[in-house]
Amino acid sequence: MRLTLAHSPKVPPLHPDQTASMLRKQVTDPLKARFVGRAEVIDLIALAIVAGEHLFLYGPPGTAKSAVIRAFAQAVDGRYFEYLLTRFSEPNEVFGPIDLIKLREGLVATVTDGMLPEAEFAFLDELFNANSAILNNLLTVLNERLFRRGRETLRLPLLSLFSASNHLPEDDALGALFDRFLLRCKVDALPRESMPRLLEAGWALEHHVAATMNEVRLTAEDLRRLSIRVMDVDLDDVREQYAEMVFRVRDLGVGFSDRRAVKALKLVAASAVLSGRAAANASDLWVFRHVWDREEQIAPLHSLVLGALRENPADKPHVQAVVPERVDPEALAKELAELGGRAAPNASLAELARLREQLNRLHDRLVWVTDEAARQHLAGEIMAVRKRIG
Repeated sequence: MRLTLAHSPKVPPLHPDQTASMLRKQVTDPLKARFVGRAEVIDLIALAIVAGEHLFLYGPPGTAKSAVIRAFAQAVDGRYFEYLLTRFSEPNEVFGPIDLIKLREGLVATVTDGMLPEAEFAFLDELFNANSAILNNLLTVLNERLFRRGRETLRLPLLSLFSASNHLPEDDALGALFDRFLLRCKVDALPRESMPRLLEAGWALEHHVAATMNEVRLTAEDLRRLSIRVMDVDLDDVREQYAEMVFRVRDLGVGFSDRRAVKALKLVAASAVLSGRAAANASDLWVFRHVWDREEQIAPLHSLVLGALRENPADKPHVQAVVPERVDPEALAKELAELGGRAAPNASLAELARLREQLNRLHDRLVWVTDEAARQHLAGEIMAVRKRIG
C-alpha cells in the first residue's frame, strides 16, 4: 500500500522542546489510548524516529503491528510507504519502476513517485519473505539512506524504516539485514480481559477525530530537527553504566557487536530527548530490553534491565523505565496452582488456548520477581504446566 499524507499549510518550525511535547500530546498519548496494551510499541516507534534507527516487530498475525505503525505515520504530516512483501515481490514494487522514456535516451532512472525512495516513514511487512534483489537494496537503504540502481544514486529522506514478521531470520543473508534493526520488540496477543477496554477506548477516540483534524500537526521535518538534538545530549553520567551493560548483555549470549554498541548510544540519547532532558541518566538504559537476537533472550534482558533500573533510580525517567511494583511470588504461585488445576486432559481446544494465553502472562510477570530462587522455582512450575497442556 502506498499512501502520501496531505501536507498542512506552512507554519513556523517548532522548537525541539515543543516538538517533544507535541509528539507526546498529539501522537503517542492518543495512540496509547486507542491501542490498549501497545504503549511500549508506540514509545519504541517514537524512539526509533528520534534516534534515526529502525524497529522490527515480532509477533503473530492480528496483533496490530501494522495498524500501530500506520496510525503513527498518519498522525504526523509526512510521506508514508507501506508494502507487504512476498517471495514473488520485485524491486520495482518497492523502489519504483525504471523510467522507460529516459531509458530510450540511454539513461537509467527510477520513477519513485509514491514509492519507498520518497518516503519519510516506511513499513515493510513480512520483511524476511523478500528475495535477494530487494534485500541487497535494503541494506544500503538502512545503512546509508541511499538507493542505487546502475549509475543512479538517490539520497533518501527516510527517518525510520519499520518491519514486522511472525518469524525470525534463520540464514546468514537475512541475519545481516536483521542486524540493521537496532530495536526489536516482541508483540504478543492482547489478553482476553483487555478486549472490552480496547473497544471502549477506540470507540471513544473516534468521536474526537473530526475535532482534531484542523489542529497544527507535527511534520516529518519537525521530527528531523528533534533528532538533531540527540547529538547534543550529555552522556557523561551514564558512560560507565552503559559500558557495563554492554558486557552484561553479551554475557547473556546476545550478539551485541561493537558497531551496535556504539549505535545504541543514540537510543539512550533519544530516550533523554523524549523525556525532556539535555543529559542522559540511568533510566535511559531501558532501551537494552530491545536489543535481543533470539526469543529466549527477551526475559533475561528484561531481568537485567530491571535490576539496573532498581539499582540506579533517576529523575524524570522515560515512561518505559518506570519500575513496576514487585510481584509477590506467593501470589503468583497461587495463580499458577489454580491455572494448573484447570489443565484437565479432556479440556477443549478453546480452553487450552485460554490457558496458554494466561500462562504466557504469568511467565511475563516472572521478570518482576526479585528473589532469584523463587523466580527459578516458578519458572520450573510454569514449564511443567506448559508441558501438560501441550
